[in-house]
Amino acid sequence: MTFKEQIKQGIPSVLPSKKEYDLTINHAPKRKEILSEEEQKLALQNALRYFKKEHHAELLPEFKEELEKYGRIYMYRFRPDYKMYARPIEEYPGESTQAKSIMLMIQNNLDYAVAQHPHELITYGGNGGVFQNWAQYLLTMQYLSEMNDEQTLVMYSGHPMGLFPSNKNAPRVVVTNGMMIPNYSKPDDWEKFNALGVTQYGQMTAGSYMYIGPQGIVHGTTITVLNGFRKLGKSPKGNLFVTAGLGGMSGAQPKAGNIAGCITVCAEVNEKAVHTRHSQGWVDEVFSNLDELVERVQKAKDNKEVVSIAYLGNVVEVWEKFDEANIHVDLGSDQTSLHNPWAGGYYPTGLSFEEANQMMANQPEEFKEKVQESLRRHATAVNKHTAKGTYFFDYGNAFLLESSRAGAHVHKNNHNEFCAVDNCKKGGEAFAYPSYVQDIMGPMCFDYGFGPFRWVCTSGKPEDLKKTDEIACKVLQEIMEDSPVEIQQQMADNIQWIKGAQENKLVVGSQARILYADAEGRIKIAKAFNKAIKKGKIGPVVLGRDHHDVSGTDSPYRETSNIYDGSRFTADMAIHNVIGDSFRGATWVSIHNGGGVGWGEVINGGFGMLLDGTKEASKRLKSMLFWDVNNGIARRSWARNKEAIFAIERAMKTEKKLKVTLPNIVDDALFDNI
Repeated sequence: MTFKEQIKQGIPSVLPSKKEYDLTINHAPKRKEILSEEEQKLALQNALRYFKKEHHAELLPEFKEELEKYGRIYMYRFRPDYKMYARPIEEYPGESTQAKSIMLMIQNNLDYAVAQHPHELITYGGNGGVFQNWAQYLLTMQYLSEMNDEQTLVMYSGHPMGLFPSNKNAPRVVVTNGMMIPNYSKPDDWEKFNALGVTQYGQMTAGSYMYIGPQGIVHGTTITVLNGFRKLGKSPKGNLFVTAGLGGMSGAQPKAGNIAGCITVCAEVNEKAVHTRHSQGWVDEVFSNLDELVERVQKAKDNKEVVSIAYLGNVVEVWEKFDEANIHVDLGSDQTSLHNPWAGGYYPTGLSFEEANQMMANQPEEFKEKVQESLRRHATAVNKHTAKGTYFFDYGNAFLLESSRAGAHVHKNNHNEFCAVDNCKKGGEAFAYPSYVQDIMGPMCFDYGFGPFRWVCTSGKPEDLKKTDEIACKVLQEIMEDSPVEIQQQMADNIQWIKGAQENKLVVGSQARILYADAEGRIKIAKAFNKAIKKGKIGPVVLGRDHHDVSGTDSPYRETSNIYDGSRFTADMAIHNVIGDSFRGATWVSIHNGGGVGWGEVINGGFGMLLDGTKEASKRLKSMLFWDVNNGIARRSWARNKEAIFAIERAMKTEKKLKVTLPNIVDDALFDNI
């Protein structure tokens, strides 16, 4: 069968042969046993309903074995034989170009070069799934190949509920992931309901088909590291950034360090992840001996090198060794998947990678104790460095949150002493260290409307990406000539980024690019793309963004951590964002429970939009992109963030139809005598 025929057949009527478990692939760890006997039966019934009754007897023991062996039913037998990657858009079958663009993006999320655990349909973060199983993938691709522009595909946490009549202005796909009743959103609830096959963790861009490989987080980390050194009043050159994680998105950190121009040491316990990033050129050197690592870092400092170094081992050991050896760390952070601490997101010190995987599956309570013990030790080591002048920030991965829950000393008392949370913290939920959003991304970027705007060239041609880079750079330079001084630095950083995008070889998977832009920049760049498509200079382009943006996400410990009016635990903004995008022209929209900070800790929304060179696309992009950004600025301004007040007042001057409720600032002196 041809590729198009395989897509159109959906779930095959004749069972394919069983597939061998491929040990060369990076697989998801075994999930802990959490289902009762009756629930295991229910999980099997749920899985078998995708298949004709005559196949149930053959598939039942196979699915039962998967559930017992891996803690999930992935349906490995139904994994397609064709290569998984983002093909040029014309290679996909179907009536709708918009639907074809979504098929392209789904396959990009599952590309072996992009996905963390491709055979388990997990893109990044240890549990960020595109689908729960291969039957869902096959059925979804079939629906997309059949649909027209007056239908909408409805996706329930990876499950394609079906095609419904709609209209040309409606989204082609509406996605939800993990939208639980609030009281059923604890970590073990995810384990249970995911094992049952009724919900999934879509992360942010994994379950919304908008991940573009680690490039997105490279850019965000580059901006964060540059601004971190600016806060210190230092040049990055010859100075040290220490962090952890080389898996999915965290693998971007050493590349970002190189672009920012510092020395980066990134620890990782998974040898396959280290090998992958080193072979891709995303990390320069690899060490597994701490003494040799110390010697190499000291040499790099002496010579003011720009170099990225992976340490194959636990980051706790690095922090402790650098303290003992008096290696000064300028910037410190962590990007292990601590939103998922008990199922492979964080590996405790004192255990090998293999020992930890066995313990998390077979002795989950003991594993949890080991993780929390390691977090306490981790925090203690970091505290020793910050006492010497290290600037440490939480990179939105729930490091401080989980460390606090473990009893680590990540708070400070009124005497400025490190302590555990009980009888110690001041200022409510305050940690001793800031989230990078509180200190850097919030006030410097999000409040001004700058966030991760991205696009994918559906032709698959590198030359199209090069042309879009040139178009975007020209637009930004033109905007910068008249932009206010408050946003000059953001503009300059992004022009520098886009000029160096080609030479840094950031493409992994689809021909995609990302930069930080505000509503004006996004709209003008998108219009310029649409004109170039109309003239035949480039093929169709998919627009999107990370959910980690101005208005897409409500996350009290990350995206909205610099909201101080008490509303950071509300999720109105994210819900309004996705509703507003859906009737303003998005090709697809998504809303998720869970992201980089954890299940039950965040609600986030995303979109995708196809530009095809038409007048309709031009109208849609202006309406949707303006709302997508300014919804968030309005909320941030109401929280009394001065940068957001400036940005929304500026937006109201340029768009007369926009009228936003502004806060009246209360003089603190009024409270002195009451």
